[in-house]
Amino acid sequence: MRNPYRELFKAPGAAGFVLAGLVARLALPMAGIGIITMLSQLRGAYALAGAVAATFSLSTALLAPWISRRVDRHGQTRVLPLAAGLSILALVGLAAGAHGGWPDWTLFACAAAAGAMPSMPAMVRARWSVLYRDQPLLRTAFALESVLDEVTLIVGPPLAVGLSVAWFPQAGPLAAAALLAVGITAFSLQTRTAPPANPARAGREPTVLRLAALRQLTLMLAAMGVIVGVIDVMSVAFATRQGVPAGASIVLSVYALGSCLAGLAFGAMRLSMPLPRMLAIAGTMTAATTLPLLWVDDLLGLSLAVLAAGGSFAPTMIIAMGMAEAAAPAHRLTESLTWLITGLFAGVAAGAALAGWLVDVHGIRAGFGAAVGAGAAVLAIVLSGALRRRDAGASSAA
Repeated sequence: MRNPYRELFKAPGAAGFVLAGLVARLALPMAGIGIITMLSQLRGAYALAGAVAATFSLSTALLAPWISRRVDRHGQTRVLPLAAGLSILALVGLAAGAHGGWPDWTLFACAAAAGAMPSMPAMVRARWSVLYRDQPLLRTAFALESVLDEVTLIVGPPLAVGLSVAWFPQAGPLAAAALLAVGITAFSLQTRTAPPANPARAGREPTVLRLAALRQLTLMLAAMGVIVGVIDVMSVAFATRQGVPAGASIVLSVYALGSCLAGLAFGAMRLSMPLPRMLAIAGTMTAATTLPLLWVDDLLGLSLAVLAAGGSFAPTMIIAMGMAEAAAPAHRLTESLTWLITGLFAGVAAGAALAGWLVDVHGIRAGFGAAVGAGAAVLAIVLSGALRRRDAGASSAA
């Protein structure tokens, strides 16, 4: 039986940039939780730890599209070492400041500078797009990347926490900096597979979000991120209310497992259906699979519900990335993909904050209701985009 994932790596250099990108992208999920663990141990203040980590996350969200735009203009091999170098120095400075008792403002400044960490998921996807543009294997490549995204989110946080707790408090952020240094160096040295730079065009145009398709996809992924953030918080809250706090890790693992398996299966399929139609179906499934969350009564029911929800996540994201690749100007591809990923992570942060507030004020059911509302938003965004395309097609035909 033909294995499309094996075919992916027949392209020279593919295995090398995927491995280097995987090492580098571990830094992002390790850094945030590593900052919280480090500061909570050294300063004994969770409010400070959370605020500094939030500064890092906000800075990353703001800087990532700007850095990716420079990548499109000047090339990965020129921009990535500079951006990553600033982030690495800032993480080292943050660790030194936490250890040396520096003023709080210096911690916030270092966290903001550490946000110069490049969006490695977008960088790797851009290389796949160069190799397999307009080929069915590109969807397989995006499926693989969605699975690797999940792997980093599963492995990164416990690795950072474990290092900081078992070794010394600064170990988590410093390990993130080391992995970023090794991964970016290996990735940047692989020039053969790097997308071409476009110095004469990229950087002189307004944001790619002026394109309706990219705005729609970014908003949709933000709504999907809200679902993820809600499930993260609600898994902990629900398991605690059930008297089994450790059960949250099982629930979250099941959610990631459902997404990984669905992503791998979807990437192996050879479907001829147009991407917009696929997105409409996937958006409907995303909305529908949030509904069982309203009726869960125990950890088994919650695990089954999030397994179904995870099963719709990866395919929807894969289709969205494929549509972004098709809609984006070739010389703005990295920036376009980065906006989608930024939207996703912004949604995760917003969903976590919203779920925490709802649980405290209105209870568990209200928290799950936020996931259902985000699912409805996904469906509404998808359907509104489909209607716009239909109206545009009717106008052009007339």
